[in-house]
Amino acid sequence: MSKSKAPSQRQLRVGELVRHALTEVLTREQFNDPSIDNQLISITEVRMSPDLKIATCFVSPLGGQRKNGKGNANAGLICKSLAKQAKFIRARATPLLNQMKYIPSFRFLEDTSFDNYAKIDTLLRSDVVQQDLLKDS
Repeated sequence: MSKSKAPSQRQLRVGELVRHALTEVLTREQFNDPSIDNQLISITEVRMSPDLKIATCFVSPLGGQRKNGKGNANAGLICKSLAKQAKFIRARATPLLNQMKYIPSFRFLEDTSFDNYAKIDTLLRSDVVQQDLLKDS
């Protein structure tokens, strides 16, 4: 049996603070990396570890082309580039997170939640589901 525990109020609050700080850093800094510079990057969610020392950041590049209807073509490359720049980003985010006792280390993952929402939407709009809805009315 898995004991999946929901994040605490503190984890959620700190995650949101970190998300705002990362967004600020990504919009103002130059990284000298073509896969990050001049790219609109959205930090959709930040999940904090229970001890608040690791921030898992979900990244979604905006305006990119989809490949095979799944994922963003640049998302993997952007996540790798952000991982290489994690120490630089952490240093730039430190003044924005000065109320924290420890500045978390950042891990970057591609956010696939929008792909899941699109898949569910496609299923709900399919002919089979529409026929079932018509039968019920």
